[in-house]
Amino acid sequence: MNKQTVSFLGLGVMGYPMAGHLAAGGHALRVYNRTTERAQAWVAEHPGCAHPTPRDAAEGAAVVFCCVGNDDDLRSVTLGENGAFAGMAAGTVFVDHTTTSANVARELAAVAAESGIRYVDAPVSGGQAGAENGQLTVMMGGKADVIDAIAPLVNCYARMQARLGDVGAGQLAKMANQICIAGTVQGLAEALHFTRNAGLDPEQVVEVISKGAAQSWQMDNRAATMTAGEFDFGFAVDWMRKDLGYTLDEARRNGSRLPLTALVDQFYAQVQAMGGGRWDTSSLLVPLERGRQDD
Repeated sequence: MNKQTVSFLGLGVMGYPMAGHLAAGGHALRVYNRTTERAQAWVAEHPGCAHPTPRDAAEGAAVVFCCVGNDDDLRSVTLGENGAFAGMAAGTVFVDHTTTSANVARELAAVAAESGIRYVDAPVSGGQAGAENGQLTVMMGGKADVIDAIAPLVNCYARMQARLGDVGAGQLAKMANQICIAGTVQGLAEALHFTRNAGLDPEQVVEVISKGAAQSWQMDNRAATMTAGEFDFGFAVDWMRKDLGYTLDEARRNGSRLPLTALVDQFYAQVQAMGGGRWDTSSLLVPLERGRQDD
């Protein structure tokens, strides 16, 4: 793989290790983070240089990667005189790993195209552990030739990457991903809650049913911690509600009926009301168990 000068904007729990994998692949990294200390910490661990604005970080980069929080955060690092687009040359590529609305991906792709910048929306799945271990799944929307060109870079931190269609398709696929996760975690939470109320050993039940049709990634990776009441890792409830908000908005636009997703979104709202906004998404068990204690 040819070594390139690339930029990474946003060094949160996902972006920090993803940028690290690119640096480990021998690429020259130019990084930016809203909190300067975080960027300095990254540079202390990896070869690369930190820059004060997205524009500065993007200048001279063949590909600019981004992983921030939401639609507004994405606009803030791309647009304006200090935004990344202002520092990018025609023919360069902007790859957004943020989970956003499909609309903002299309909006920013149109703005980028005015300067000859090629845009790819590429949300990821796999959580913090997937980012740290270089085992993310990347859902991509954009032109096929552009996605083919950046594939070797994305492989630095991905176990699976696929083009789903034009810009916006990656975000739509991520919405489908979150629909599946929300329903699966709620089902697992209810199963554990039921098991306890039935007087069975949750660990023993999970050991048995995980070998059958009920098996899932959530069961394999979260059942034990859910049973132990551990929710201080993984993907936060606040972020899941943000994602489900985009999903439900899109469903209203395209006529999809998502009754289970809407219900689970409200259960996550209950978790937030309990002060669990930063708990892992598997904390859907908590409202069920607290309701049991209150009865």
